[in-house]
Amino acid sequence: MMNKDDPFKNFITDPEMQQRLAKHIALRCFRHSILEDLHSGKVPDSKSGDYSDVIVHTPYGEIPWNDLSRFNDDEMKALIIDVVNQTYHFIQELFDDERGGKLLLKLAQKDPAPEWDNPK
Repeated sequence: MMNKDDPFKNFITDPEMQQRLAKHIALRCFRHSILEDLHSGKVPDSKSGDYSDVIVHTPYGEIPWNDLSRFNDDEMKALIIDVVNQTYHFIQELFDDERGGKLLLKLAQKDPAPEWDNPK
């Protein structure tokens, strides 16, 4: 059972609090990165459902969708750099006495989900 008097200890000992923190980190540091830009665009339809029927036509031949790399090397590098920067800023906030405490208290609330929609 959660000790409401010590929300900081709860993050160390309570699996539900740890899950909330993990979801917040993933959302804030990865989902709210340039991944959104890389994710935008058209996605092909697949009658088979597994995309085995989708082929990309290039000037150098055809590539089955399931063999296609979705990110080029420059995009992958930019994504990793952005995720590292997002994570760095999150760690700074988490370990800041005032901001980190406020964040942990918000996540300790019964339903912190609305905060996850726009954590910035």
